[in-house]
Amino acid sequence: MLARPIARLVICIAICFGAAALGAVATTPKIPTWYATLNKPSFTPPNYVFPIVWNILYGLMAFSLWRLWEAPRGEMRKRAITLFILQLSLNVAWSWIFFGAESIGGGLFTIFALDALVAMTIYAAWKVDRFAASLLLPYLLWISYATALNIALASLN
Repeated sequence: MLARPIARLVICIAICFGAAALGAVATTPKIPTWYATLNKPSFTPPNYVFPIVWNILYGLMAFSLWRLWEAPRGEMRKRAITLFILQLSLNVAWSWIFFGAESIGGGLFTIFALDALVAMTIYAAWKVDRFAASLLLPYLLWISYATALNIALASLN
């Protein structure tokens, strides 16, 4: 039955882009105000790059989650999906800590944990669906870059 996989894909898209929207509530108002006043490293991209990259990444995450959900039931599938949801929650939390609370140090602590959780998610997903896991690799690369930005912001401000 084709309806069930399509419905699950729509749910995965809603989950991932819902998380994006929750993070944007904290982030968007702070970009022209608090964030604009920070000393930034030379490798900071222009502000317009962030929403482009994040929309692509959330799309890849949604498709990855859908692939995991469509995989045969089992303990590894459950672990991969649980880790996925945990890292997605921490992703949202980072926005609220870094931007919402204007806490560069708190953001740094949170993004280190996010890096670890995303790596753990990829590892667990690899055992379930290698393509689903590979879809998360650009996300890991981007948040590693974001970690470097957060470290630089912490040292400059």
